[in-house]
Amino acid sequence: MEIRSIDAAAVTETVRTLFMDMNYHIGNDIAEELKKAMDRETSDTAKNVIGQILENHQIAADEEVPMCQDTGMAILFVEYGERVVIENGSFEEAVQEGVRRAYIDGYLRKSVVDDPVFDRVNTKDNTPAIIYTTIVKGDRIRILAGCKGFGSENMSAVKMLTPSAGLDGVKKFIMDTVNYAGPNPCPPIVVGVGIGGSFEKAAMLAKKATLRPINTRHPDSRYASLEEELLTEINKTGLSAAMPQDIKKR
Repeated sequence: MEIRSIDAAAVTETVRTLFMDMNYHIGNDIAEELKKAMDRETSDTAKNVIGQILENHQIAADEEVPMCQDTGMAILFVEYGERVVIENGSFEEAVQEGVRRAYIDGYLRKSVVDDPVFDRVNTKDNTPAIIYTTIVKGDRIRILAGCKGFGSENMSAVKMLTPSAGLDGVKKFIMDTVNYAGPNPCPPIVVGVGIGGSFEKAAMLAKKATLRPINTRHPDSRYASLEEELLTEINKTGLSAAMPQDIKKR
C-alpha cells in the first residue's frame, strides 16, 4: 500500500488561504440566491437589506477585507485519507497554525478566549480551531471549513426528542427555534438541521448542514420535501429572507 507524504507547511498554507478567502468572498451559490431573492422579495425593507448585503460583498471581494466584523470561530470538517502521512509537523499543529496566520495576516477579528467562564483572556489569534476528523480511504485530505459567527451560534439549539414526537415534533422544534431566534442572527439566515445520533452528533450535523451548497437538496426525496416545506413556513414568519433549508441525518 503506497503512502503519500504531505508537508505540514502545505496544510498550514491551505488552511490560511481558506479562512481568509471565506471572510472576503460569499460563495457563488449564496450570491446567486441573494440576487434571486431581490427579484422575488415584496418588502422594500427586505430589498434594501439584501441590496446592502450584495454591495458589501462586492466591496469586501474587491478590497479583500472582511465582509462582516464577526469573523467567527474556525471550524473544520476533515476527511483524512488513511494512506496520508504528515511530514515536518503534526496535522493538528499545522491546522492551528494556518488559522492563526489567517486571522493575524488577514486582520480578521479574534474572538476566541482561553477560559470561557472565569479568566476570558483572548488568545489573540482565534485559536484553537474546532476540528472534526474522519478517517477515510485514500491518500488525500479533504477540508470543509467554515467560520461560524457568534451571532448565529448564540441562536443555536439542541433538543433530544422522544421517538413518539415523530415528524411533527421535529417540525415544531425547528419552527420554535427559528421563531425564538427571530431577527437576532445576521441575515440572510441559513438554517442547518441535524437529525439523529447522540446529543453532540446532532449538533455537529446541523453545523455541517449550513456549509452545504444552498442550491442543492437532500438526496433523499423525503428530506428534500421536508426542506422545502420548512423553508416555506419559515419565510411565512416574515422574520427575514431565509435561505434554503439544509438537513442532514445520521
